[in-house]
Amino acid sequence: MKTIILAAIRCSLKASPKKLLPLTLFGVAVMSLFSVQPVQAYSVTLEQVGSNVVATGSGAFNLTGLTFDGLGFLTLTGVTANVGNIYTGPNGGSLLDLYIGYTGPTSFGNGGPFGSNTGSGDVVGIQNNIGNMLLAVPHGYVSGAALSDSMTFNNATFASLGLTPGTYEWTWGTGLANQNFTLVIESAGVPDGGSTVSLLGFALLGLAALRRKLSC
Repeated sequence: MKTIILAAIRCSLKASPKKLLPLTLFGVAVMSLFSVQPVQAYSVTLEQVGSNVVATGSGAFNLTGLTFDGLGFLTLTGVTANVGNIYTGPNGGSLLDLYIGYTGPTSFGNGGPFGSNTGSGDVVGIQNNIGNMLLAVPHGYVSGAALSDSMTFNNATFASLGLTPGTYEWTWGTGLANQNFTLVIESAGVPDGGSTVSLLGFALLGLAALRRKLSC
């Protein structure tokens, strides 16, 4: 990639100002794909993968606006859709910091408690605990730190887990970045929205076209 970009830069030195402007603008757009971006707000996506339901979570929280509510200990991750509970990450026991002070859905389906079969990464959760909505993060978590986790329900479907497809969001604070937790339960057949890899492919094709146009 660096070779192609450098070649375009060398070529631009010979190009006329009229040709140089579109190449410069395109170069800025391409390089923006590789610029360092802030960690995005935390979200969890549940999807059907073969015969299993898989949850994948990533992102960060800004805890400003929440109130620390003590410590918790979790041994089994999973979902309880009818009361709006979801914990992602590995099983086996994790010490968590609990926070209150946010608002959002109190359910995302009609299913009862289901424990995951496997999981990995950080334990993160949302729990509607007798009227107190709890956000659970790894013990010692610092605002803005990246989190990543997953869990799998073997031989399961959205229907068997009582999950209703849709997007659910819990929020707090004054609307600053990352003051939210988003759960996405994907409907079957939802197309991929694209990725940096596909964008980069289009960028490379466009760069090659510009090089041919400049005849260098």
